[in-house]
Amino acid sequence: MEEAKITMENNALTEEEKKQFFEEFNNGLHRIGKLMLIAAVILLVAVPFLIGAINGVMPEGKGFLSGFAKVGIIYIPVAIVEFLVYSPMLGVGGSYLSFITGNVTNMKIPCAMNARDIADTQVGTPENEIVSTISVATSAIVTTLVIVAGVILLVPLQPVLQSEILLPAFDNVVPALFGALGLKYFAKSPQIAFIPVLLMTLLCVFVPAAISQTSLLMIPCGGLALLIGYVLFKKGKL
Repeated sequence: MEEAKITMENNALTEEEKKQFFEEFNNGLHRIGKLMLIAAVILLVAVPFLIGAINGVMPEGKGFLSGFAKVGIIYIPVAIVEFLVYSPMLGVGGSYLSFITGNVTNMKIPCAMNARDIADTQVGTPENEIVSTISVATSAIVTTLVIVAGVILLVPLQPVLQSEILLPAFDNVVPALFGALGLKYFAKSPQIAFIPVLLMTLLCVFVPAAISQTSLLMIPCGGLALLIGYVLFKKGKL
């Protein structure tokens, strides 16, 4: 009995050490991620202002604020929604990498979700954090290599890229990607997904302008899905 007690204490200590290591690992990611985000924002803002200052074409304050307001009224809510929705899915490291390198919706999220399914990890666990970070980093590297290859081959491939036959395919790459990815998750909980998917589909069919506002539509759609899940859970059907 004494040996079993000692073994249990050692295992508990090991788990505590793992938890402490994971917290220190995430704290390190937060420090590096914040520095990189600040540097990225400074560079993104500094370049156009620097070019404007050199060429003497700096915008007036009133015109700048007016233009910023027109863009900000759309992208600020989108940024908040994407942060709240995507961060739990991507984890700490994956979130910083995704929001710095871009292509969050069309590349980073599908990559992280697919990697999570392959590795069979759960959201919020240390394993998922590591898998998500590695998958997003891999996606960023592959994307960069593809862009480099695309720039080099842009002229030779121009006839193919401008082909009228292939143009519809290029326009539907992202919907096809998310349709295939989403179907797998819809099939797991059809009773939750059916009504939100049906309503959003009808909305986009009858109001085509709504297609360009998918990030904003995630708020009512996600809220409806949560409400349906809550009701089904209360009724014991989940």
